[in-house]
Amino acid sequence: MDSASEYVIEMLHITKEFPGIKANDDITLQLKKGEIHALLGENGAGKSTLMSVLFGLYQPEAGVIKKDGKEVKINDPNDATALHIGMVHQHFKLIDVFTVLDNIILGAEDTRFGFLRKKEARQKVKDLSERYGLKVDLDAKIEDITVGMQQRVEILKMLYRDNEVLIFDEPTAVLTPQEIQELIQIMHNLTNEGKSILFISHKLNEIMEASDRVTVLRKGKYVGTVNTAETNVDELSRMMVGRPVQLIVEKGEERLGDPVLTVRGLTVHSKLYKKEAVKNVTFTARAGEILCIAGIDGNGQTELVHALTGLEKPSGGSVTLCGRDITEASIRHRSLEGMSHIPEDRHKHGLILDYTLEQNMVLQKYFEPEFQHGGFIRFDQVRQYAERLIKQYDVRSSQGPVTVVRSMSGGNQQKAIVAREIDRDLPLIVAVQPTRGLDVGAIEYIHKQLVKQRDAGKAVLLVSLELDEVMNLSDRILVMYEGEIVGEFDPKNTTVEELGLYMAGAKRREKEAIA
Repeated sequence: MDSASEYVIEMLHITKEFPGIKANDDITLQLKKGEIHALLGENGAGKSTLMSVLFGLYQPEAGVIKKDGKEVKINDPNDATALHIGMVHQHFKLIDVFTVLDNIILGAEDTRFGFLRKKEARQKVKDLSERYGLKVDLDAKIEDITVGMQQRVEILKMLYRDNEVLIFDEPTAVLTPQEIQELIQIMHNLTNEGKSILFISHKLNEIMEASDRVTVLRKGKYVGTVNTAETNVDELSRMMVGRPVQLIVEKGEERLGDPVLTVRGLTVHSKLYKKEAVKNVTFTARAGEILCIAGIDGNGQTELVHALTGLEKPSGGSVTLCGRDITEASIRHRSLEGMSHIPEDRHKHGLILDYTLEQNMVLQKYFEPEFQHGGFIRFDQVRQYAERLIKQYDVRSSQGPVTVVRSMSGGNQQKAIVAREIDRDLPLIVAVQPTRGLDVGAIEYIHKQLVKQRDAGKAVLLVSLELDEVMNLSDRILVMYEGEIVGEFDPKNTTVEELGLYMAGAKRREKEAIA
């Protein structure tokens, strides 16, 4: 085989610039036919940008793309689809109230005389799902199926369009350990059938298990491509971050203090699904411990956190912070009483995207004497404070404190929130998915900060879907399933597999055993 046709996709010397930053600086990536090729790099390394160039969402300033050895121009995603390139985005693009089948055929409908040929479409989808081991209920509505199933729908959407090159952007972020294993198996089934996969991930263990080759990017530049069989987790993390990384969190024995947060019989109604999202939940978080609430996305964790932080009113039960009842308190009141909050949705509840970085850093402090005098903000103090946090937490942006937050990478936006919330030095930190979408270097840093807070006698309530994080960081684990706490575990005496069974609802411990 001549070298030109060995590769199904070649991205040669791609450069993509945004104001003040080169997101991709002369990057070359070559995807062989029938391989799973992982793309690895820190936040802001340029991985998603590079894939967006391939999918036609961005146009590069320099470089060429070749498909099967021939140069191609990809002006938009329709061009990518015509070249049989498909993409599963990190946030799925599905319509909740449509059925699985309607979502799959949407935009690629098979019609005759203007009428939809649904029977033929159903048969084609059914054949695809059997061939690749993608079992889904075609008549279920998207809103009623699990996130793992929704991902299968996204994969079937690509296969229905006869795509040969499949791009997966952080595909395992919202899956249970069992679903991750199933997904890796599905990816192997796809490549066995001749498909080629590009797979963006931060999770080194998954990359080792799933991929054939790995290309590493760092700060917008190409670091190298290695065969997975000839590398290891330590080498990959070093290539990615530029230094050795500690992958295991070091922490001493906990020194428990008084209760900081006490939750009794908390019930929260779901606005979306017209049912109880949180059912009679009771627990206590004490000073000097990291208490983790684990579960698959959509089992009431979001509503629980909203009720604790004041974003939603509970329909029953009580919340006590440092001995004071805050069940009905406002968000600012909770904040002043001693609660920090690293929110799940950083764009919606964590940042004001069109404000600068320094303005975002003082959102809960601008009214304190340090930052205002006679009702006027002391901008010099704000600037100094922001510069200290930016340096301390390594928040990278194109223009420092005056950068508009919208233009920063997701990981650096996250670091900014973590810096702001931890620096407030309050008795309780509610940390929801604090490392979602972060790379190993940033995860290592944030984990150390949370352990430091715990050792300083703070209570940390961690809500996480990442089981490695849960096992590594927590002192106690509560598993939440369908709005209830179904088990309490000591990370020293449990396994990821056992937690997975409780998270999927296959097992539960009775309340007496938990309380």
